[in-house]
Amino acid sequence: MQEWIHTVIYGIVEGITEFLPISSTGHLILTENILHDHRSDFFLVGIQAGAVLAVTLIYWQKLWNLFRHWQKHENRDYLLKLAVAFLITVAGALLVVDKMHWKLTESMAPVAWALTIGAILIFVSEYSLRHHSPTSLISWKTAVVVGAAQVLAAMFPGTSRSAITIIAAMFCSVSRVASTEFSFLLSIPTMFAATGHEFLKIHRQGGLNLDEIDQFALGFAVSLVVAFIAVKWLLGYIRSHSFIPFAWYRLALGVGLLIWLGFKN
Repeated sequence: MQEWIHTVIYGIVEGITEFLPISSTGHLILTENILHDHRSDFFLVGIQAGAVLAVTLIYWQKLWNLFRHWQKHENRDYLLKLAVAFLITVAGALLVVDKMHWKLTESMAPVAWALTIGAILIFVSEYSLRHHSPTSLISWKTAVVVGAAQVLAAMFPGTSRSAITIIAAMFCSVSRVASTEFSFLLSIPTMFAATGHEFLKIHRQGGLNLDEIDQFALGFAVSLVVAFIAVKWLLGYIRSHSFIPFAWYRLALGVGLLIWLGFKN
């Protein structure tokens, strides 16, 4: 029973944190440490697909319009920029994971530093945006920078994929709303690809046992529902608010963890 309760907790944490700029991976690692319950990379990456499915459902009309009317210059241009950012992410991920044999850390120290540094970047990006005239247009430069930012997020847990991609776009003078939309739409192929990669890797190693599949299905469902609510709230929030409160939260959590780790050691 405890394992099922923990799975629900993981799903809730993932659903809340995947698209809020506070790092889902960092919070999942923190949850593992608090619960003393280690989960496989497939489970941790896989339940993110539940959150991404929530975004897919929220943006289905936007996606339908982009693909249905792809002949329109603005739609074709936007899709191509999403494709470029995604391909940069894939190329970077293959280099980092397959060639450099990078593995997701279970240590809290890198997460604490990433949370803290990410908070500072949010402060700076908000300051920068206030001193420039933001645009809703995504340039080719922005697409490349956002794709590269996703690779950094994969390398440093605690960075937050959503935060670093939104920040990257904001540094290119893209408005908060347009930056968030591009980041969220880019997450759809990115996270589904990451989940598929993990599934194939596990399949080559002999597949999942039945208990893992049941736990994954529950975590997936919980993260889907919670993420749907969280993203709907966030999209309304950023229309009239900045990301500064999330920066303060990250800073408090990151510094708090660093202090705690210092006393612990």
